[in-house]
Amino acid sequence: MAEAVIKFEREDREGVVPVGTYLSDAAKRFGIHFEDMCDAEADSHCCSLVIASGSALMSPLTKIESEYFAKHRRKTNERLACQVKIEKSGDVVIMTKEKPKDPTSETSAEDRNEQYKKEFAEMPLEKKIASLVQLETIALGETVSFVINSPFLIADKVMDVMAEFGFKKEERQKEAARPAEHKSDTDGSDKEVKANKAPKSEAPAS
Repeated sequence: MAEAVIKFEREDREGVVPVGTYLSDAAKRFGIHFEDMCDAEADSHCCSLVIASGSALMSPLTKIESEYFAKHRRKTNERLACQVKIEKSGDVVIMTKEKPKDPTSETSAEDRNEQYKKEFAEMPLEKKIASLVQLETIALGETVSFVINSPFLIADKVMDVMAEFGFKKEERQKEAARPAEHKSDTDGSDKEVKANKAPKSEAPAS
């Protein structure tokens, strides 16, 4: 499999990712998160970044990017991480936006995250569910429905099932947000795979 070496300059994180990886997925892989999720339909993007080196290895500008940067002044080699993927092997250097610091905050977002994870892990199951209700009522409703209809009804499996549901939901959202230009390639390859798997007609009996 072809690979590319990618470095996030501001965060000083570097590694290898497969060709075909979206920059948003590469960032997530190295623990780099954007301020919020993108909503292409609402023309809301929080994942803009600058490709300091290796722009020729990237996929072309998408329609969504063209429309977005027509409204928001584009910097040299600026792209939307959710819209661009690495198409060729080589070295890529990325510069993300500098995040504004909150002078009133004594702890970083990462520290608060870790503290919450620790507290959440120590909660009894009932309190975990109550906490999730407060965070995302609608999503939890879908999750509970998934759990009820799941074969895993043993108490110690509930959190595993919920995690599985969350992963599948995230994958569906990610796929729906992919650029239309890239989906056509995927559809074509899927059709080809299905064609190869089509059952062969049996020869008539003699």
